[in-house]
Amino acid sequence: MSVTFRQVAAFTNKPFAGNPAAVCLLTEPGEEEWLRKIAQELNLPATAFIYPEEDYFNLRWFTATAELELCGHGTLASAYVLYETGQIAPDTSIRFKTRSGFLSASRKNDWIELNLPSEPAQPVTAPPELLQALGVQPRFVGKSRMDYLIEVESETELLSLKPDFNLLKTVPTRGAIVTTRATSSEYDIVSRFFCPSVGLNEDQVTGSAHCTLAPYWLEKLGKSDLRAYQASACGGTLQLRQEDGRIYLAGQAITIISGELAI
Repeated sequence: MSVTFRQVAAFTNKPFAGNPAAVCLLTEPGEEEWLRKIAQELNLPATAFIYPEEDYFNLRWFTATAELELCGHGTLASAYVLYETGQIAPDTSIRFKTRSGFLSASRKNDWIELNLPSEPAQPVTAPPELLQALGVQPRFVGKSRMDYLIEVESETELLSLKPDFNLLKTVPTRGAIVTTRATSSEYDIVSRFFCPSVGLNEDQVTGSAHCTLAPYWLEKLGKSDLRAYQASACGGTLQLRQEDGRIYLAGQAITIISGELAI
């Protein structure tokens, strides 16, 4: 059996930036062990598997070591591939059935906007090992369904972080979102995301983390929308808004590799 796949850089319109995801186009469900082995073989921050069902697509995301509950860049990459291959007309919305419920995507010129669940963070007392691993004195610490959210004093502090990933891996959480207001007028907020528990020390651009960042910063800044930048080595840009308790997250994407998995 061969499977068509594309490797897509999400949250960018430039090659070798953004966050890479493989999108595997299936015609039917795959055995879970097979899906895990494909993701391990491709060894990307996310491998998405999609196949059609009724009026929607079933969508699952894997890292090389774990299945994900929610993956924004894998969803953006999947929608981009469906539009680019002509399986979905440009003016038609796409519905995905996922482990986080139904998600949707719609094309808006060169951008794709995702409708994702809001994952607000509630204030908590930070575990000592979390702050020790990050090496920060935070302005705020909160906990969402999946991650810790940590606000630091400045973009300079954010960019200089060198976490202890072995220690951070012991904290019972998917990951740590570290954020601050942007110095540049081009963006409202900047962030980094560390998630060694799912096999990635630092993710390049994390859509799902912005489901927590958006409600936090929209309220704090009193804005109706945000321009966000994730300041990883590759980096990526997102546009965020909130409506009816949902996060609308927009980004761009570009195909890097296309081919067949001959297995």
